[in-house]
Amino acid sequence: MQVPQDGEDVAAQPWYHGPLSRQKAEALLQQDGDFLVRASGSRGGHPVISCRWRGSVLHFEVLRVALRPRPGRPTALFQLEDERFPSLPALIHSYVTGQRPLSQLTGAVASRLVTRQGPIRRSFSEDTLPDSPARTELLRARKWSDSQPAGASTVPASALPRTGSDPVLLKTPVSMGSIPDSLRASDGQLHAKGPTKPPRTPSLMLPDASGRPPTYCELVPRVPKVQGTAPGHSCPEPEVPWWEAEEDEEEEENGCFARPQAEVSLSPLDKPSCLLGPQNRPLEPEVLRTLRGLFLEHHSESTALHLLLVDCQATGLLGVTRAQRRAMGVASGLELLTLPHGHRLRLELLERHEALMLAGALAVLGCAGPLEERAAALKGLVELALALRPGAAGDLPGLAAVMGALLLPQVSRLERTWRQLRRSHTEAALAFEQELKPLLRALDEGAGPCDPGEVTLPHVAPAVRVLEGEELPGPLDESCERLLRTLHGARQMAQDAPRFRETAARRLRGFRPNPELREALTTSFLRRLLWGSRGAEAPRATRLEKFQRVLSVLSQRLEPDH
Repeated sequence: MQVPQDGEDVAAQPWYHGPLSRQKAEALLQQDGDFLVRASGSRGGHPVISCRWRGSVLHFEVLRVALRPRPGRPTALFQLEDERFPSLPALIHSYVTGQRPLSQLTGAVASRLVTRQGPIRRSFSEDTLPDSPARTELLRARKWSDSQPAGASTVPASALPRTGSDPVLLKTPVSMGSIPDSLRASDGQLHAKGPTKPPRTPSLMLPDASGRPPTYCELVPRVPKVQGTAPGHSCPEPEVPWWEAEEDEEEEENGCFARPQAEVSLSPLDKPSCLLGPQNRPLEPEVLRTLRGLFLEHHSESTALHLLLVDCQATGLLGVTRAQRRAMGVASGLELLTLPHGHRLRLELLERHEALMLAGALAVLGCAGPLEERAAALKGLVELALALRPGAAGDLPGLAAVMGALLLPQVSRLERTWRQLRRSHTEAALAFEQELKPLLRALDEGAGPCDPGEVTLPHVAPAVRVLEGEELPGPLDESCERLLRTLHGARQMAQDAPRFRETAARRLRGFRPNPELREALTTSFLRRLLWGSRGAEAPRATRLEKFQRVLSVLSQRLEPDH
């Protein structure tokens, strides 16, 4: 089998099928080892390797790391797990010829390419691939139009670069790759008539990269691509996602405060599901397989942003409607959970923390395969926790839930699995012991980071437990001081709610989530997944006790006591 070498055109490779849905890709893969590379529509055109392994089709997103342009080095690196490659063909060449697993968790090996039949279907995502035919043709048209007078150019005036010093008003964010083509004021192009001057509004809307630690390879934050429009055709302005919409201020009526009449639910349990049927049993195998493939298709940074989005909505930091604000009497759930009528929200947040924690433990204890598979699952949770920590996604409730899963007795007792993690994934094991565990301990004691510039969503669990009457662990003299810190932190958190909301909106600007992954992280889905549609209605204490027994049985099966 001929395998493409480094530097070859991606779109010319027989294994590259261009924009292809997951369902169509699965239909093309018939035998174990069959693979193809496609541009995923749900991931903004990013390359995804689809491979059939052990009777099921798995999808692996290829992470593209953009680099600052410098002579003699590539403009981007491509990676699946740890090793990075200068091009996508180089990555495919290494994994196929070396028969290397696409992921340590699954052990899937790509051995036979499924050849593309016919030309690649044109899509906007092709413009993002280096040396693709669409990009080459676009650059050729740009170069030709630069040498023609305005009257002889075939490019519409709306597509020509703006000249002069006035900024251009754009309705959608500009992709990082298109900046060099759009800022061409010195090209000296001729216009028959100067375009109308727009209001003086900044022309570029780039996500704020502040708070992200610099790295030695000079990573450039990637801005998601926006859908292009054919020349001469206009399209309506895209609808702004609710997490990017401006918060409309509630008008005061007669300047008086209206006392809240009822408690508000921010995590309703009756939402329709596209992953579960109207009636489902606990831990349905088909649903678990779907979820496994879904999480494998996304890297930890992407999963962290999905979890941040859902946590912001569940906490009432973003997405609160005007009717909900009127019912709450405050503008944010961070304020509501400190008030007497925030009892329902506090119970929902405790429920969410426990459901996420149990689901994370199940991801490890449900691995009935080889030891390396469980170690890879531990590594995946550690990487997700690192992606959620302050300075990254900054989702502290999500971080606490993932760490809670790793610290559950049923997981922490797996000595062989943790030993394998230290042997095979030493960096992740060190990060867990030296960085994540001390961080969680400081957060639980009310001494961790809480600045809205570094943290997107604060750690609410200690305050919620105190306000719900739970006793703090530890000696009495220490618990009193810890109680004061927790209550002071809750008051400061409520005061800083507008700043946290601004930080969350900035972190999520330009983010386009996968609908299925987003649903899989909601509280209502997790409850039905773990306990079934009927069991989800049982009392909370009963459900928790029952599932703890399930986890204990799974843990004993994996590593029995001697």
